Amino acid sequence: MFMMMYMFTACLILTMIMMSINMIISKKKMTDREKSSPFECGFDPLSSTRTPFSLRFYLISIIFLIFDIEIVILFPLIPSTWFSNPMIWIMMFLIFSIMLIWGVILEWNDGSLYWMK
Repeated sequence: MFMMMYMFTACLILTMIMMSINMIISKKKMTDREKSSPFECGFDPLSSTRTPFSLRFYLISIIFLIFDIEIVILFPLIPSTWFSNPMIWIMMFLIFSIMLIWGVILEWNDGSLYWMK
C-alpha cells in the first residue's frame, strides 16, 4: 500500500514539474496577430465562418488517405515472399490489387478524380 502511494506521489510530482517547466518555456508573446492566428487550409479564421468549403478538396484528401494506407498494407507483402507459399502469396496480391483497381474505377465513375469539370 505504501509503495502504491509512493509511486502515485512520485508521478504526481513529476507531472507537476514537467507542466511548470512547459509553462515557463512556452510563453507566447501577443505582439503579432498574424503569427498567433491559426491557419486552416487557406481559410482566414478571422473572417466569416459561413464560407463554403470545397467538397472536392475533402474527397481528394480522403482518396489520398485511403491509398496511403493501402500502400502501407502492401509493404509487408514484399518480405513475406520468402516465408510463404508462392501460390498463396500471388492470390493474396491479386485479390488486393483487384480491390485497389476496383476502388479507383468506382471513384473515377463517381467523378471524384476530376478536380475541375
